[in-house]
Amino acid sequence: MAIKNLLNLESVSKAFDIRPLLAGVSLGINESQRIGIVGRNGGGKSTLLNVMAGLEPADSGRVSVAGGVTIGILNQVDSATAGASVRDVVLGDLHSHQWASDANVREVLTGLFGGFDDHLLDRQFSTLSGGERRRVNLAKLLVGGFDLLLLDEPTNHLDVEGVAWLARYITSQTKLSVVVITHDRWFLDEVSEETWEVVDGKVLTYDGGYSAYVLSKAERARQISVEDQKRNMLIRKELAWLRRGAPARTAKPKFRIEAANTLIANEPPPRNESELLNFAANRLGNTVYELHQASIEIGGKKLLEGAYWNIGPGARIGIVGVNGSGKTSLIRTLLGQIKPSAGKVVTGVTVKPAFLSQHLEELNPAWRVLEAVEKVANHVQLGNGREMSASQLCEKLGFNTDSQWTPVGDLSGGERRRLQLTRLLMDSPNVLLLDEPTNDFDVETLTALEDLLDSFGGTLLVISHDRYFLERVCDTFVGLLGDGELRDLPGGIDQYLQLRATGVKAPVATKQTGTKASILEIKALKKEVARLERAMQKADEKILQLENAQASAAFDHSKLAEVMKELSEVNVEKVELEEAWLHASHQLEENGN
Repeated sequence: MAIKNLLNLESVSKAFDIRPLLAGVSLGINESQRIGIVGRNGGGKSTLLNVMAGLEPADSGRVSVAGGVTIGILNQVDSATAGASVRDVVLGDLHSHQWASDANVREVLTGLFGGFDDHLLDRQFSTLSGGERRRVNLAKLLVGGFDLLLLDEPTNHLDVEGVAWLARYITSQTKLSVVVITHDRWFLDEVSEETWEVVDGKVLTYDGGYSAYVLSKAERARQISVEDQKRNMLIRKELAWLRRGAPARTAKPKFRIEAANTLIANEPPPRNESELLNFAANRLGNTVYELHQASIEIGGKKLLEGAYWNIGPGARIGIVGVNGSGKTSLIRTLLGQIKPSAGKVVTGVTVKPAFLSQHLEELNPAWRVLEAVEKVANHVQLGNGREMSASQLCEKLGFNTDSQWTPVGDLSGGERRRLQLTRLLMDSPNVLLLDEPTNDFDVETLTALEDLLDSFGGTLLVISHDRYFLERVCDTFVGLLGDGELRDLPGGIDQYLQLRATGVKAPVATKQTGTKASILEIKALKKEVARLERAMQKADEKILQLENAQASAAFDHSKLAEVMKELSEVNVEKVELEEAWLHASHQLEENGN
């Protein structure tokens, strides 16, 4: 059966002022195609979406839509007619019996709002928060029966659970075509079968999601000379992260597993954890924060009750939880901004915290970007004698030489957030607390931030709905499930989502990085390390056998294909064993063995 073509761009160009955002772009979208778009902020991603939707005319070229094809777009402007309710925006003129009997409508309303009662549906759209408006407009598109959805940052204002639901929903719609702009790289990996990179007016195409895109870019960089060495280094750091994650990341996207393993195998870990832990211990001592039977109550609502939590030097902790469960309040309690209603908070005497909140700091609008940063310090110490100037740190976080002279008053919301983070880092904190740090950051800036945090020799606590970022920069996770308890999540975000889905309880958090394991735990770790070493040795022997068999079967194509397939599987298994061995060995080192 022929694949139906929905939309085509033929030699499309679009410029604002004298800056070309699209230059002779030709591409097409077919039925059931799911495409992710990446690129720097201001590089033309949203313009491409608006041109495809017909909201902006092309300066030249042609945009053609197949007959009968319906297109829905979610852009950065959330609007509705005056006096409209949520019901009016999402369901239009549908009667209750019509939409209530529609399984798709019920699923969307439940997935995005947790239900579909009259209290929700009768709320005035104009009274909603920005995040609530975003969900309402997204729901309108998902129930609208469109053939093609163009989504600009659909995961903004969604929590981890909401992002996971949206990914499942989109992938379950077998005939729906989706083009999505997002900085959420986990979402890109889950949803996208193809990635478009908008750069210098061109649209470069890659098979697979974000992981495959990173691998493909690294492969291209290996094959040809790349002038931009800084960008190439960041790609290498991404490879190091992919090596640390499950190798299945490289098998799921459309990328040759053999090439992926070759690229990843030679990359060192993204950060030297032993070095950072030693450095953090020297800066912080043994105590960072401790909660002793602490309870947190806000406005009569008990968010946390009787919690004991020990946060050690060098801990890198991700905090996840349902909206309103108290994630930000927990951080503010650690900082002393909120007093616990019971119990106490112990803070180490050498702790020097920096807190990136969701609220932007008010700065003098006449200051230049570089001036605002140098008001804090001229240089920041990175540890081991390394330092970075204010200008270098600005450039690292996306402010090039020219934009460093931009007045603060002319910055966008995302740029102001980057500036706020830059100022915090310039103050050389040894504890960094980040509340939704990835809002309004493009993928390249996120990668640069992760690279910077790789060298942060202190304790890091992060609240974020960006799953990729959380898993990239954090080593351990705790969860707030709205029941007043703080829980360890040794299984990470997957465990959190499973707990939310099943209601099964996890152990209450009692210790974190910096606490000692018991004698029995250490004995079990030693046993596990020995087992993994034996398994790695067997894998090496098997690989050697298969490589010899590969040479012998050079002229038997059928046999050669079988050998290569088995060799690929054993290589993946070996990488998994190495990762498990590194993790177990690190735990032993951490506990002085």
